[in-house]
Amino acid sequence: MRALSLLKRYMSNVPWPIWQKGYRWSSSVQKLESNKTLLKHLAYKINATGPISVAEYMREALTNPVSGYYTRNDMLGPDGDFITSPEISQIFGELLGVWCVSEWMAAGKPSVLHLVELGPGRGSLAGDILRVFTQLKSVLGEAEVSLHLVEVSPKLSQVQAERLTRDQQQEFDAKEELVYRSGTTHTGVPVCWYRRIEDVPKGFSIFLAHEFFDALPIYKFQKTEKGWREVLVDVDAESPDKLRFVLSPSPTLASATFVQLDEKRQHVEVCPEGGVTIQNLANRIAEDGGAALIADYGHDGIKTDTFRGYKGHQLHNVLEAPGLADLTADVDFGYLRKMAGGQVTCLGPITQQSFLKNMGIDTRMQVLLRSCHDKDTQAQLIHSYDFLTNPKKMGHRFQFFSVLGRGRLAQSKGRQKTGTPPPVAGFTELDQQ
Repeated sequence: MRALSLLKRYMSNVPWPIWQKGYRWSSSVQKLESNKTLLKHLAYKINATGPISVAEYMREALTNPVSGYYTRNDMLGPDGDFITSPEISQIFGELLGVWCVSEWMAAGKPSVLHLVELGPGRGSLAGDILRVFTQLKSVLGEAEVSLHLVEVSPKLSQVQAERLTRDQQQEFDAKEELVYRSGTTHTGVPVCWYRRIEDVPKGFSIFLAHEFFDALPIYKFQKTEKGWREVLVDVDAESPDKLRFVLSPSPTLASATFVQLDEKRQHVEVCPEGGVTIQNLANRIAEDGGAALIADYGHDGIKTDTFRGYKGHQLHNVLEAPGLADLTADVDFGYLRKMAGGQVTCLGPITQQSFLKNMGIDTRMQVLLRSCHDKDTQAQLIHSYDFLTNPKKMGHRFQFFSVLGRGRLAQSKGRQKTGTPPPVAGFTELDQQ
């Protein structure tokens, strides 16, 4: 199979990676702070116009230009509020890099390859994938490779630039500019930063969204004896310096619009912004070719109340200290599949454990362990592998979901009739023969 061949070729070039310091979850409970500026802003708005939607609360808490969590913090790593798979082990990014090259080859090796990442964190994933591209340069040939990062956080975009481009980058002041930062990697790959997906240039693109959709604003709805009611955020009448959840006394425009008529659950979370984003990706893939790979906390339309907060690697009250904690909700992949429409094909969701094993993580680990004679490094390798694949850790909590052009699976129609899974790397076991 193509992906296994690429992985073996990559391993022959890079038998031993440059390991970063391993991270472990913090077990200490950090002292909670209070973001009085944002809290006062929210209270003023609520007192003036009434309770606000959970979506509006999330948007303010995460992306408020002055006090928002993502706009003023570097929240990743052991000293931050959460850790991501690319930060745990670069094997994760290596395997996703192999997936990107595999899909590029399946499309007939287009002359242009845009690697587009939504919410690229500290740039670790993009950096690992570009390293794979460098090692597989003979495979990519003369393809024009470029990196496009969609990032709303000025702080994180600066961190990404330092990691990916070092001194070879510049920032633009004008807010109306589509590209607000640009640079070049040390291997000559051009990098551009955007605030919106729509601003990324057209062309064959591989879109990556790792822990992106779970941070998009959600609406919450509760089924009552009188029908669906929206869950709203209000000021606590008994404690004016605190917020609370309330139910709307009557149907709202959101409850009448976003709750499906055939919904069987008693509590529902809907992410319209996620629906619009997946439609944008589907349109781009249908028009220009390419694929999207989404990895996130998620489910296939079965869960109910998943809205939660994280601070210092600990669960955190979502209504406490807005702007100083990460807010997230599990991605409803069933909803994304429905919103993607019929112009594309969707695969998954499957667990992170299944995806990484299908991509050959076990083969990669065997090579690394045989090449390593330092016990501490071996222990770190095993720890990282366990964290990524163990069902009780990230292995089952994270799901992988892919969006492909309709023609991508046409070549396997005959085999699909006999029950053979579609030949898309990661979503079926690698052929070891």
